[in-house]
Amino acid sequence: MQDEESLQIWEGSEGDSFPMMEMNARETEASEQWDYVLVAGPCTQRDPRQARRQQQFLEELEGKGFQYKVIEDQEKVFFGIRADSRVFALYRTLLTEPEGPVPRVEPARPVPILATTRIRIVNFVLNSKMANGDTLEDLVREGVFETRFALHKGPEALVKTWAQWRSMVHKQPIDAIRHWPVMVALLGAALMGSCAGRDYFGEKVALYFAWLGWYTYMLVPAAAVGLIVFLSGFALFEASQISKEICEAHHILLCPRGDNSRRYQRLSDTCTFAKLTHLFDNEGTVLFAIFMALWATVFLEIWKRQRARVVLHWDLYGWDEDQEEMALELINCPNYQLRPHQHSYLRSTVILILSLFMVCLMIGMAHVLVVYRVLAAALLNSALPFLEKQVTTAVVVTGALVHYVTIVVMTKINKCVALKLCDFEKPRTFSERERKFTIKFFTLQFFTHFSSLIYIAFILGRINGHPGNLVLLAGQWKLEECHLSGCMMDLFLQMAIIMGLKQTLSNCMEYLGPWLAHKCRLMRVKRGCRSRDPELRDWEHNYCLNPVNTFSLFDEFMEMMIQYGFTTVFVAAFPLAPLLALFSNLVEIRLDAIKMVRLRQRLVPRKAKDIGTWLQVLETIGVLAVIANGMVIAFTSEFIPRVVYKYHYGPCRQGAHPAVDCLTGYVNHSLSVFYTKDFQDPVRIEGSENVTECRYRDYRSAQDYHLSGQFWVLLAVRLAFLILFEHIALCIKLIAAWFVPDVPQAVKNKVLEEKYQRLREKLCSRPKSTDV
Repeated sequence: MQDEESLQIWEGSEGDSFPMMEMNARETEASEQWDYVLVAGPCTQRDPRQARRQQQFLEELEGKGFQYKVIEDQEKVFFGIRADSRVFALYRTLLTEPEGPVPRVEPARPVPILATTRIRIVNFVLNSKMANGDTLEDLVREGVFETRFALHKGPEALVKTWAQWRSMVHKQPIDAIRHWPVMVALLGAALMGSCAGRDYFGEKVALYFAWLGWYTYMLVPAAAVGLIVFLSGFALFEASQISKEICEAHHILLCPRGDNSRRYQRLSDTCTFAKLTHLFDNEGTVLFAIFMALWATVFLEIWKRQRARVVLHWDLYGWDEDQEEMALELINCPNYQLRPHQHSYLRSTVILILSLFMVCLMIGMAHVLVVYRVLAAALLNSALPFLEKQVTTAVVVTGALVHYVTIVVMTKINKCVALKLCDFEKPRTFSERERKFTIKFFTLQFFTHFSSLIYIAFILGRINGHPGNLVLLAGQWKLEECHLSGCMMDLFLQMAIIMGLKQTLSNCMEYLGPWLAHKCRLMRVKRGCRSRDPELRDWEHNYCLNPVNTFSLFDEFMEMMIQYGFTTVFVAAFPLAPLLALFSNLVEIRLDAIKMVRLRQRLVPRKAKDIGTWLQVLETIGVLAVIANGMVIAFTSEFIPRVVYKYHYGPCRQGAHPAVDCLTGYVNHSLSVFYTKDFQDPVRIEGSENVTECRYRDYRSAQDYHLSGQFWVLLAVRLAFLILFEHIALCIKLIAAWFVPDVPQAVKNKVLEEKYQRLREKLCSRPKSTDV
């Protein structure tokens, strides 16, 4: 561009019609900063219709008190956007709460406008409807503009102290994430002029990283206890009475597991898996599940206290989100009419029905996975008969992989459905739309991620019938059985595979995708001649970064919520989940920092004084975790059958015997007897000539194969334990929530003192009355 390139701006006193003037761009570069950039292709300048729509859009921005500057390079046309200082003065006038402490004296020079405020106002107006009904998003979709972004300005301080891998174990500079350090801000103000703002990503992003850092810190004790519970199984690896009996049960034959498995299997063949199962299905599981219920409550309660301190430090304790949004609406359109709160029972009913339909679809996807596992077992048995003993493990592993792919696909579908439901509900403001979308999307995502785990934990192997009278899928294929060592092994493998894939593949793709995209965009720009104009080079650099959208931060929150669900909901079956989450989060914090500072365009800063609806999501997950872990211990684990046998059927029912293990005979007691003469076609079974009976996992009578009395005793004890466990765990949660106040007393006293000082100042400034 030529040095004489002109810039159109508005100038005039308040209430004037602001005549347009021409000003040399170079004169304003030192004192004025461009916060937002629109980009268009050169072809739009040659298309009269597209050029006219661009001009109409820019002229309407001018009418609202905005300024713009056009710079062209060989491939793109850049439009720098900024708001007039009077727009920010109006913003401060409309809001009763200032953005910082009220100065005691009038400043000698104008107070710098915060960068987050400038960008937030510009972004709000740009994304609002114009006079002709178009929004910037419509213009981008129709090719009038190619893209738009907020400018990164001097993120070097964040790169050095935060957004690099070697800072992984260092404390996060939360204040610097929200705004630049004081010295950097002062240096920036000296170099850039009075309009240099100190804020960077704003409060919402800073609160996300503050929460993520606290979550990661609190995972340390959870991971340590989970690891201890898991390792305690190694201490009993060889000493477990149940494992000993299984490993020595060479004479016990297990019944064939289906039409394609036509051979008997010795119980002792499952010796290794029995020992492995005891690593996570032992007496410490119950204590660990109760500990995690307490941990989840303490984590949230202390986070609320941390949040209160941070928000008070940022002078946002009394900030009102509705007031902020109304102020932005009035800045955009002085004739804005308030939209009142509304509720439609018809819309709510339709949304409820559609949401239930989607939940049923998620459950249906779990049944599709069941069909896959049944068919895969049949195919593997017929195609690879020499791997018959490993078929169950292979089916579980491949089933988990299929489930992971299903999660990736359904995530995109769920987001579209949740958006459509939100649009149908017609929320009043953007923040209300975000809250409603969060609830809907999380509900769909929860069932997408956990439906197969629910099936494995509570349905798998329980509706299959018994040998001689099997339940067949489509009258042909036998339903899938639990692993020979129990359903806890299936649940453990499923959790390990899904969490492992999410923590490794997802993180790799989350980093490599933006990194490769950024490198490709840089290569395309470097093919052309680089501009000698430093401002244009800066805009081109920001253009080459990966684009961001409304969901950029939302997706990070959702990822962490799902991980938190895996860490707590089925932790009784996978005590290593907190440890995996801890390692993942140490990487996730720096990964997100590098993406936001070095690989992505600048997120539009948003004000916030909490993490919003996500706090309710976390509390909901905590309650669901108590219910799910209680059910896993009661119905999936062998904990209840072992306890019942120990005190009701075993050798210690009359009292403990030092020389006898109280679980002696448990394996024989837990296996039902089936007589091979009752098979419909016993001849087809290999080695059936000398076998008169086989055993299978269930509690049934040997005479008519009906459920035995032991089954009903166990069921009653399971239900009683579930009720007792949930009540104890929920009581512990409630007591912990009451014991730890949400807001520290120091914060309450500080707020109270500020209110008192304001009242004292008003009292002192009141004119004194004179007596007549």
